[in-house]
Amino acid sequence: MLCGMRILTGLQPSGKLHVGNFFGAMEPAVRLQDSGEAFYFIADYHAMTSSHDPVALRDHVRELAIDFLACGLDPARAVFFRQSAVPEVNELAWLLSTVCPMSLLAKCHSYKDKTAQGIAANHALFSYPVLMAADILLYDSNQVPVGKDQKQHLEVTRDLAVKFNEVYGEGTVVLPEPIIREDTAIVLGLDGRKMSKSYQNTLPIFGEEKPLKKLIMKIPTDSTPVEEPKVTEGSTILALYKLFASEADYAVMVADHERGGVGYGDFKKRLADAYWDFFGPMRERRSEILADPGYVDQVLAAGALRAREEANKVLQRVRQAVGLA
Repeated sequence: MLCGMRILTGLQPSGKLHVGNFFGAMEPAVRLQDSGEAFYFIADYHAMTSSHDPVALRDHVRELAIDFLACGLDPARAVFFRQSAVPEVNELAWLLSTVCPMSLLAKCHSYKDKTAQGIAANHALFSYPVLMAADILLYDSNQVPVGKDQKQHLEVTRDLAVKFNEVYGEGTVVLPEPIIREDTAIVLGLDGRKMSKSYQNTLPIFGEEKPLKKLIMKIPTDSTPVEEPKVTEGSTILALYKLFASEADYAVMVADHERGGVGYGDFKKRLADAYWDFFGPMRERRSEILADPGYVDQVLAAGALRAREEANKVLQRVRQAVGLA
């Protein structure tokens, strides 16, 4: 039971949102808006670990805000703000870093993965988990929806919270719990690997119909003849279709795979139609938001005021505990 709990999650403004972002973070966040106090932020500080284009950052922040609101985030039920609008997060990150062992950060696989992909190694990229911990602990967050790939970083947050409380007193910061949906924690990309911008295998949430459906039609398949049964295990088409289709329609597609007589082209068309229909209401809401240019700014400004109010309560408690107040 999450009633009375404070829930927090953040998304990086690193380009167009894709289906993996939606099912891994956005959809769970929207569902949890009525389960407690929801604090949702745009992680623009985090985005700077791998990009230093100010124009792109501003554009991506705004696009993310529009898309999140279009996908169901309700500012009447959730506090929605930019991470950088709450500068207190950097002070808490510094305070946490004073008790953070280097070995704790050195074991984080995300840093290794990103540098292996060619992202320049810098202090911000290495210490990313500490800032993430500050994001969470600054609002006394109890529940944190995260993708499976962020699970280790939340474990670092919990380790830091325990360490900080050991040094400065039990209850100085709140120990958060992760919420991970195992059925959609990893969404397959169009090439069968995890959906990621790094792999250039994403299916965007919003865009023009023809180009998006064309992406789906390019999903790689084997050369099994139309009349022969198709392999279901490890099928990218089935994995994606399950996200958008009803249970009955999904069962029909599985049966058609196993029976044979239906080609991959037909399966891809079904997937494309289900995907397009699924996001239809969200496309309509997005058009409404775009028609009111000042709406997004108003939402983020109001969210920042509320977030700073809560952040200052926590930071004052922490400053008192460590001897800065």
